[in-house]
Amino acid sequence: MKLYNNLLRDFKELSLAHYALGIIASSCLGSVAAMLILMKGHTLFDMFQLFIVVSVCMGYNALVLAQFKPKIIFNSLLISLATSAIFIIINIF
Repeated sequence: MKLYNNLLRDFKELSLAHYALGIIASSCLGSVAAMLILMKGHTLFDMFQLFIVVSVCMGYNALVLAQFKPKIIFNSLLISLATSAIFIIINIF
């Protein structure tokens, strides 16, 4: 929890820079996850995975554009990066 609080405090201090870096990181990791999902196939399950990844990444971008509180944006960034990483791991193997 201490690490989370330190990262959140740093995120709030330089929020504008972190928003931009977060958009780049979320979009790049999400696009890698989408590529791996689509390389695996085009079944209904694959399209559902793609829907989840795209929705979560777009959700972060929408929260940044809507200028929500930094804590909400930070939490959505963590969720977006974790979701993309999980789907990357799932689809590599």
